[in-house]
Amino acid sequence: MTIRVAIRKTLRAGQRTFELDARFETASKRVVIYGASGAGKSQMLKAIAGLSRPDSGLIELDGRRLFDSGTGIDVPARQRRVGYLFQDYALFPHLNVRQNIGFGLRRGWLNPAPRGEPAAVRYWLEAFGLSEVAHQRPAELSGGQRQRVALARAIVCEPAALLLDEPFAALDPALRVRMRGELDALQRRLDIPMLLITHDPDDAATFGGQVLTMADGRVAGEGGP
Repeated sequence: MTIRVAIRKTLRAGQRTFELDARFETASKRVVIYGASGAGKSQMLKAIAGLSRPDSGLIELDGRRLFDSGTGIDVPARQRRVGYLFQDYALFPHLNVRQNIGFGLRRGWLNPAPRGEPAAVRYWLEAFGLSEVAHQRPAELSGGQRQRVALARAIVCEPAALLLDEPFAALDPALRVRMRGELDALQRRLDIPMLLITHDPDDAATFGGQVLTMADGRVAGEGGP
């Protein structure tokens, strides 16, 4: 699996502008984008996922061109076959655990049924130890349970790559260590390419098959963990 990114985008907020000029290419199954807050990491990840459109450039996933400003290619987010884990998990508060996980399998805006679930949803409920809380809503879950639900939703549709935006930032230190270990084991078991952004050096040490450092909207360096 190779990921190739060469994009530019100008972001404006009032009088302030930010220039994203991100370029890298990797064949690593584990890539950590490391850098301080405001470096442009999340903006780059959203562009890869199709949640933000670059002004120019290209994005390729395993030879499949997802975005190319020169030829007008811009594959919709749902068709890119990437699982995206938001920093705040972005779970639907009015849906229970099984509905949140199953939402990734549906087309359109109809919510999954609150009872019963497809085999794929049942598998991840059991794999992540969520079967007993399948009827509960996100507000009733612990931080670790919410993260597992978000991860299950991201991978239930068997994506070609997994994109994670600061997946441990909302967790307390003890839970962060445990969930880091769980994600490490999950990625090894699924053997799915993973692109993770963080400003925590422990994340880079754990997951960094290749570490890219971002600063001021650009990839400033790369190397091992």
